[in-house]
Amino acid sequence: MRVAVYLPLLLPLLAALLAPRAGDRLPPRAATWLLTTGALVLAAASTAALGMLAVTGLIRIPLLARLAHHHWSAAAAQHHDPAALSVAALAALALAVLTAMAATMLQRRIRTLAATAREAACLPGRDQLVVVDDPAAEAYAMPGRPGRIVVSTGMLGALDGAEHQVLLAHERAHLTHRHHLFVALAQLAATANPLLRPLAAAVGYTVERWADESAATVTGDRARVARTIGKAALAARRTSARTRVPATALALLGRLRPGPRPALGPVPRRVTALLAPAPGGRTWTATALGGLAALTVLCAAEAAHDLEALLELVKHAAARGR
Repeated sequence: MRVAVYLPLLLPLLAALLAPRAGDRLPPRAATWLLTTGALVLAAASTAALGMLAVTGLIRIPLLARLAHHHWSAAAAQHHDPAALSVAALAALALAVLTAMAATMLQRRIRTLAATAREAACLPGRDQLVVVDDPAAEAYAMPGRPGRIVVSTGMLGALDGAEHQVLLAHERAHLTHRHHLFVALAQLAATANPLLRPLAAAVGYTVERWADESAATVTGDRARVARTIGKAALAARRTSARTRVPATALALLGRLRPGPRPALGPVPRRVTALLAPAPGGRTWTATALGGLAALTVLCAAEAAHDLEALLELVKHAAARGR
């Protein structure tokens, strides 16, 4: 195997460095799609690279060659493959561990989303908006069919009427655009390749920015949206929630995690972005991320071609030895 098989394992490091820039400089919708798609492509390519390295180790085991009725020559594989057997063994171990982790994460996420959908359907009333009696200032969207928006009396009391409109527009954007799916897919990619965690974190930020910009479009006032987020953050800091927040909920203040106090997320960055002009079109960051994804796919394809050539060689060697 040549150097091409190792590049899909290393290029995610460059993508991780570019992710925060993409989140700040691109329009949030475009950034979310780019980062999520890029994370999935990079994760798939790195997984394929680990699999190909693992195969080069397996075909060097004489016992497996005998069990396969000598369909390939283990000695020829050992001679012609430049990758060390220890590298192949480490790749096989990493592939097994990361695949198991990704499968477990996917299973848990599906269960959690299903539980959240059931919980949303069981909330009182038939309106999308559900008001809960809780002095803690919180608001979040629960995905489901239908999705529900939960707002506490504490949050309603902390904001005025115009700011209520901002809050509802933000949460409706989360439900309308299925932001929880982008977050889940990015987290799945980061589980399959931990080097992609910065991309998953960036997606968590860009979906909030996407909802912020949607609220700004609905209300026609970016400064009001920024002011609402700031006031909500201050109110949340002063209070402590009594109600349990679903793990898949997306909130005005960012991703909420179970616990006595909400995790507010990068609120200052969002406020600063809203007080600045709206992000423009494509930048070099988007081009660089797209180029990295394309290069990773090309490297994985080249590595697959090398592996195919190696397999053909060891098969012909086995055929000549019979």
